[in-house]
Amino acid sequence: MVQETKLREGEVTVDMPPARDAGLVFIGRIRTPWKSRLETPRQGRHDGPVCRLEIFDPWVPAIKGVDFYENLEVIYWLHQSRRDLVLQSPKNNQKTRGTFSLRSPVRPNPIGTSIVKFVKIEGNVILVRGLDCLDETPLLDVKPDRCEFTPLAPPQAGDFETE
Repeated sequence: MVQETKLREGEVTVDMPPARDAGLVFIGRIRTPWKSRLETPRQGRHDGPVCRLEIFDPWVPAIKGVDFYENLEVIYWLHQSRRDLVLQSPKNNQKTRGTFSLRSPVRPNPIGTSIVKFVKIEGNVILVRGLDCLDETPLLDVKPDRCEFTPLAPPQAGDFETE
């Protein structure tokens, strides 16, 4: 379900091209306290409420080892976002910016990402703090925060390539 909203002055929409299946699979569902976009924080906070990443079968074994990291990157599908704005007025002040210069949920491919604070694992659920999405948001992926992660595989040539 996409929520259509009234355009603000200066905002521009485009006709969306036909969808092509990217083969995305929802691996779970995110449970947060927020039921509407207006009550959802604009940026998650590591001291914010505990939220639940409910992992679906058959992906539950993939949770193993996430508790090694303090922070995780959560990637999710902003299922209620419109997708057709190319210029937006985030402050509603008639000054527009391009969608790609904003962290707005309104994007051609509404993919959200947050670096969250790991709390604990309970069965098929990863508890975290720091999300900024609606309750029941589809979960795409969970990864270690790239600043904490060191590759486990042996080095390869591209790892050391510079300009």
